[in-house]
Amino acid sequence: MEVNLKRVNKAVHFEASASSSPVTVHIDGSPDIGGEGNGVRPMELVLMALGSCSVLDLLSILKKQRQQVDDVKIKVTGNRREAIPNVFTDIHIEFFLIGDIDQAKAEKAAELAVKKYCSVHDMLADGGIEISYGIQLN
Repeated sequence: MEVNLKRVNKAVHFEASASSSPVTVHIDGSPDIGGEGNGVRPMELVLMALGSCSVLDLLSILKKQRQQVDDVKIKVTGNRREAIPNVFTDIHIEFFLIGDIDQAKAEKAAELAVKKYCSVHDMLADGGIEISYGIQLN
């Protein structure tokens, strides 16, 4: 696996790409280091990685359980410590599912998706970050 970043301007705006896709991601720093709001910040990418990793597995599990998922949204919130480096101390993932979905199956699928199959979760949790999740249907 490989990603590449190229600088877009004289500030801290970068464009990232991966060999697996032609899609690019714009990354920018906070205003206090010269960011201009031209992309997401690196720590936001960490939350996005956790949310997307978890939901891809969640949807796969629910599909195998023959649950009808019409729509899904994910909200990921993280708290960071004040000391530098400002790492996350805790993160919460909230899954919002719409469809004909059994509550017990959804809860079990979320547990498996987040705690067993999501490699991003394991990297963060092994670093001491407390990760919680919740699920809301319809």
